[in-house]
Amino acid sequence: MRIQVNLTEKLQNYVADVSLSEPPPLRELREETSLLAERNMQISPEQGQFLSVLLRAIGAKRTLEVGVFTGYSLLRTALTLPADGRVTACDISAKWAEVALGHCERAGVADKVDLRVGDARETLAALVQEEGAAGSFDFVFLDADKEGYETYYEYGLTLLRPGGLLVADNVLWSGLVIDESVQDDETRALRAFNTKLYEDDRVHLSMLPFADGLTLAVKR
Repeated sequence: MRIQVNLTEKLQNYVADVSLSEPPPLRELREETSLLAERNMQISPEQGQFLSVLLRAIGAKRTLEVGVFTGYSLLRTALTLPADGRVTACDISAKWAEVALGHCERAGVADKVDLRVGDARETLAALVQEEGAAGSFDFVFLDADKEGYETYYEYGLTLLRPGGLLVADNVLWSGLVIDESVQDDETRALRAFNTKLYEDDRVHLSMLPFADGLTLAVKR
């Protein structure tokens, strides 16, 4: 029997009141992004805090982020990592990368950020060739174009150390993954991605019905 509490707005507000902590630089970034037409691309503060807890739980020092947008998850990661930590991030948009890096600079954590602009496939292909990169990352976060998820996942696994954690966002895609009448490229790509991970014996897997769906995969 599956038991799921009904997350009413009142209950969600309660959860935020008793658990959410959002540092001022993150609040400023979120409020600035909320004015943009593309604001739905930003993760929620609850998701950001959850990622921060995961980073602390595994003692992450070297992380990878595929898809940055205005930088909420990037800034949350940089604020969470220890002084000797580093996040490598990639985004195809120079515009969003500039915004994200600007917020990291104002928060005093830009020295932890290696932000690369360009097609993520090319960026990751180059990254895996760098000396010592393969098997050295503790954490990977995927939140980019959905058609690229399978490719990004493969690169992510190559870069992760055994026991490292990969997190993929939007895996439920507003529930469209179960609506077979929806056959656009992004939805079909997510269905294929979800099935691929479920059948992949290289990872330990859990899909969480949190926000728009998060999959956690630990490299064996």
